[in-house]
Formats: sequence, structure tokens, C-alpha cells
Amino acid sequence: TGSIVASAVCGALAVVWGVLSGARIILFDGAYALIGIGIAGLSLRIAQAVAAGPTRRFPFGRDALTPMMVVAQGVALAATLFYAGADAVAVIREGGTPVAPGDVAAYGAITGLISLGAAWWLRRKAPGSDLVDAEAQQWRADAILSAVMVIGALIGFGLVASGRAGLADYVDPVLVLVACAVLVPTPLRLLRSGTVELLEGEPSAEISDAVRATVEEVRQRFGLDEPIVRLHKLGRKLYVEVDFVVEPGEWDVSEEDGVRRAVADGLAPVGLDVWAYVELTTDRALVE
Repeated sequence: TGSIVASAVCGALAVVWGVLSGARIILFDGAYALIGIGIAGLSLRIAQAVAAGPTRRFPFGRDALTPMMVVAQGVALAATLFYAGADAVAVIREGGTPVAPGDVAAYGAITGLISLGAAWWLRRKAPGSDLVDAEAQQWRADAILSAVMVIGALIGFGLVASGRAGLADYVDPVLVLVACAVLVPTPLRLLRSGTVELLEGEPSAEISDAVRATVEEVRQRFGLDEPIVRLHKLGRKLYVEVDFVVEPGEWDVSEEDGVRRAVADGLAPVGLDVWAYVELTTDRALVE
């Protein structure tokens, strides 16, 4: 809710300020903020659906909505950057547009402070949420955009002061292009992380290393051979499959349960909803 309010404030400010000043860079920032409102609202609904847990229709929960939303954020932001970049190129080809550098500098300073505050607040509120992290990345990118505006406005002041007002007309569209280039990593990062989760790819090195360290400790404790380990993360769920191949007649079900409990207990500090599948089998072909 706080992110939606902040986005609404920035969006309204940008639209009014951009129309009055005629600065495309401010209007671009307003569009970015308004998209953020829609994303934040949808993220809130998705977070509620995921938190509701399993249902009769979705017995494993709806955690896949989280990476789907992350991908949607990436697509929306990428489309915004593409449109803004194309518009800036068209303005440059038409000879630029006059904009008062003071308007851009003042707006950039105000929205930069709001963006930094929103990113800090989101990180502090829910440090382990992928949806919140995606929103925080968007606010951090907006803060970078605000810094670009302030720097560009200072350059515009310098050009006007040196008698190069004609060149100053190109500052606004060039700022848009620079902002697009600066912001490109954000949607790419969102698209990559969301797609990897949807395709059941292996999670981050930090999580993978923690899981494998736990499995290795359990393996040594029970004197087992090297297991086959598969894992993937989907939203807040971490699926871990550990298959040990053992000799026939050496293990019973209660001993196998002890291995399962050891793995599950060791993965508790990971901080995710761990779904651990641990199996002891005498037939390697069944688990490869």
C-alpha cells in the first residue's frame, strides 16, 4: 500500500510538472511511476493469493504467480523503455525541444528523495519477498533516473550560460535516451530471474550452496555415498530432492526417516518454505 501511495504521488507530480514544463524526461518518469502503481496493486493481490496457501483446486499452492508477476514487471518496464527511447530519437531528428533546466533539476531532486525513501522502506518491510524486491529494484532504478535528470539539467544550465542554447534543446531527449540505457538492466534482471524460476532452474548460488552443505553434512553423519541432488525455487517455496543409493538389506524405513529428518532440520535456516524429498534406494536407475 505504501508503494502504491508513493507511486501515485510521483505519477501525479510528474504528469502535472511535465505538461507545464514540456519536458519529456519528466513525462517519461511519470509514465514509469504510473506503471509502478499498477504493478504494486497487482503484486499486492498476488501476494495475498500466495499467502492463502493450498486450496482444493491448487493443492500445492499458487507460488508460481510470484515469478509470473516478476516476468510481467520486466515486460512492462522493457516496453516503457522501448517507447520512450523511440520517442526521444524522433525528437532529436526533429531538432530537439526547449526545456527549462531548472524545472528538470527541481523535479529530479524531489523524486530522487522519494524514490530512495520508498526503496529503503520496502527493503526494510519485507527483506525476503521476491515481489517486494522487484518493487524495490524499480524504485532504486527511478532514483537513478532522478539523478540522471539532475545531472542533465546542470549540463543544460552550462550550455545556456555559455551561449549554446541550441545545443541545450537536445538535453531533454538525450536525457531520455540516457535514462533508458541506465534502466535497461532492471527489466532484464527481472525477466531473467522470473524465467529461471518458471523453468524450474536452480536457485541462486547462496541457496544452492547452503542446501548442498547441509546434504553433505548429513551424508557424512550417516555414512552414505554421494547423493543425487536436485533443487529449484518457486516463489517462497524451495523444492529439494535428495536421492541416496544404498546397498540392499542395510537400511530400514525408520533409519531412512532419520535421514529425512536430518535433511529437513538442516534446511530450516534457509528461510524459505522447504519441500524436501529424501529417498534411499538400492536401484540407481529409479533416481537418475
